[in-house]
Amino acid sequence: MHHVYLLRSLADPKQTYIGLTDDMRARLKSHNEGANSHTAKYRPWELVCCISFQSRERAAEFEKYLKVGSGHAFAHRHLW
Repeated sequence: MHHVYLLRSLADPKQTYIGLTDDMRARLKSHNEGANSHTAKYRPWELVCCISFQSRERAAEFEKYLKVGSGHAFAHRHLW
């Protein structure tokens, strides 16, 4: 399975992150250990939402959608 996930910083709740992974537990651990330069300074992170897809292509399309204007608005209205 391929997972599109939304994270919120516990240190600064205004900071959010959207990503894609095949291993959600390992990815969240990686973010909280500071392995990702984009999220390291806002740790720790909490998982807000995880949506799973069988197709990596569909998951990548959804992640891309969530990162643009209308998708970002959708996520803030329905997922955060």
